[in-house]
Amino acid sequence: MDLCVLCVLVVLTMTDLFSEMERRYREGDLPWDDPLPPPEVIELAGQLPPGRALDLGCGAGRACIYLAQQGWACDGVDFVPQAIALARTRARAAGVANRIHFHIAAVTQLDFLHPPYDLAIDVGCLHAQQGDDLRIYAAEVSWLLRPGAHYLLFARLLDDPTQSDMRGLPEQAIHALLSPTFTFDHVVYGNTSTDDAAWRSAWFWMRRKE
Repeated sequence: MDLCVLCVLVVLTMTDLFSEMERRYREGDLPWDDPLPPPEVIELAGQLPPGRALDLGCGAGRACIYLAQQGWACDGVDFVPQAIALARTRARAAGVANRIHFHIAAVTQLDFLHPPYDLAIDVGCLHAQQGDDLRIYAAEVSWLLRPGAHYLLFARLLDDPTQSDMRGLPEQAIHALLSPTFTFDHVVYGNTSTDDAAWRSAWFWMRRKE
């Protein structure tokens, strides 16, 4: 199926998404806000020598803070100002603010960053993009990562590309979008539950092609 068709999947516009996320941070409605990043992030970081890391959709900064504590230099990007303010506060409290730069920005507007990075992490950001923003996102990540760099992606999977009532992407769309510049090392499938829904998800381990 053509990627252009697969991209038209999400009802919420980015303005709607921003409003939703802004409300969540304002009200403290953050069910994902654990002190540590997901085990997959911890596992991969433990396998790599510290370098430069980029967290796409960093939220309150838990991955950046953990990586900085392990010796990494990190940049975190999120388009919600309240998330970045909270991340900066937590980084200072953890004593690692000198190893992290947090930026208020969309993941499709990253020309202010300075490559190369050794690691990129995305825990649920790509699957919220839509239309041309998907291709822009892929181009940004490809440009920012050095050849051979690692890219860890968590995404919500849609089984039916006509499902337009939720954020997510069919797995084939993810492969079509990223396989030109990334090698897929392996994928781990799972099911993610929230207070009011359950959905298929997957972790993708990738490397930037040489």
